[in-house]
Parts: sequence; C-alpha cells; structure tokens
Amino acid sequence: MDGPRHAPNSHPTQQAEAVRLVSVRKTYGAADNPVVALNNVTVGLPAGTFTAVMGPSGSGKSTFLHCAAGLDQPTSGRVFIDGAELTGGDETALTKFRRQRVGFVFQQFNLLPTLTALQNVALPLRLAGRRVDLRHCRAVLASVGLAERADHLPAELSGGQQQRVAIARAIAAQPRVIFADEPTGALDTTAARDVLGLLRQSVRQGGQTIVMVTHDPVAASYADAVLFLADGQLVGSLTRPTADAVAQRMARLSDEVARRHQVAVGV
Repeated sequence: MDGPRHAPNSHPTQQAEAVRLVSVRKTYGAADNPVVALNNVTVGLPAGTFTAVMGPSGSGKSTFLHCAAGLDQPTSGRVFIDGAELTGGDETALTKFRRQRVGFVFQQFNLLPTLTALQNVALPLRLAGRRVDLRHCRAVLASVGLAERADHLPAELSGGQQQRVAIARAIAAQPRVIFADEPTGALDTTAARDVLGLLRQSVRQGGQTIVMVTHDPVAASYADAVLFLADGQLVGSLTRPTADAVAQRMARLSDEVARRHQVAVGV
C-alpha cells in the first residue's frame, strides 16, 4: 500500500463522514505488559460538524486525536478521512495527504517566530506545493480580525492573537478537517471565547469539520456534540451540549473511573 486510499464500498456511510475510526486500538510499551491508550474505538464524525472530545486524565483523548489525524498509527484498526484510509500507508504519502486535507490548531500555537503572521498563514500552502494567493491569506487574516497585524511577528502579538493566526493558518488551505488540541488552554477567558467562536464560524460558513480535544466544559459547549472517553474506550456522547451538562457528565465519569481504579488496586 502506497498511502491514503479510497475506502472500500463496504463502508458506504463514509461518504457523509469526514472522519471515521474502525476498531482502533493503540498500545504502548512491551508486548507482555502493554499500556492500552485506545481500546477498540469505533466512531464516525459527520462532515461539517464540530465535535469535542473529553475525558478524565489518561482517558486517551490525545491519542484519539493523534490517530484520527494521522499523526500516529494505531496498533490495529482503520482510520479514514474524507473517505481515504490513513492506516497502513507510506509515511511520505501520508504527510502529503495531511498537508492537503488536514489542518491543525495546537495549544502552544506553533507559529514560526521568524515569519510574519501573513507568512505563517501561507506556510502550509507552500509546504504542500500549492499556489500561494496572498490576497486570500490576507482575507483569511481579516476574517479572524487581524488584517492590521499581517506583517507582525508572533512575538509582537498577544496570545489570543497568535492563536487566531494559528486558526487562520489552519483554515487558509481549506482542509476537510481541522484537529484542535486544547486550543484555548493557554488563553484568558475573552481570548478563548473569540477563538472558539472562530472555530464555530469555520464550520458554519466554511463547511469544515472540527475535532477538538478539551478539558473545559465551556469550550465543549461550542461544539455540536461531545464524545466522552474513559480508559481508552468511548463511553458516551452528548448532543447540543451546554457547559453545565458537560460538567455534570464529566464529574460522574471521573467518579466512575476513580471507583474502578480503586477496585482494580484493591482499595
């Protein structure tokens, strides 16, 4: 297999799904004593939706994101983005696929300090070998409220502004899916609200699909649905979430996980 490929006809519903995981398992460590980070996770995320992924510490949230985005290969199972399979392919082809179809927003922004905001936004297009339309990149920066900051370096921007540049960078290449890993974790309340609104806007106006890992019930309330993980397994979901409903579900889930762990160690 040379890289991402079209999904077989045995999964016809994938045409309406931006992301699909099928029996995904991820383990770390020695074969005789593995640490299970994901345990047989199967889920499909419809195109043009905003999904938050939550769970207690050690639940597998980050591993879920990395496997779903093709940043890490699962130990077993299959992963599809936009109907193309990511698992089992050549790493070079996979990297090319991610540059064409996937965007990323991380907690620490990951902007190149020597490039201006505009240059950072254009960078994924250059890396993908695509024509760079600077007018388009400026328009995307304007859409996140940074038209006047296009020629500023990251060090000349606030944390909230840097994260908005990161979002502009992610959406400028018009990827099918944007994966966000705790995108508001380093921001104050006002900046976090602005960033979440921009992610929500990219779904409603741009038709993109957002998959966001977060620990914050308020952040999760911006999503269309929340997936809950515990001990590497998908244990529930919530549609049309509110911050209060998410917080209550997380509190119950954390209590259940703590009780299971106490039983496991004989406490």
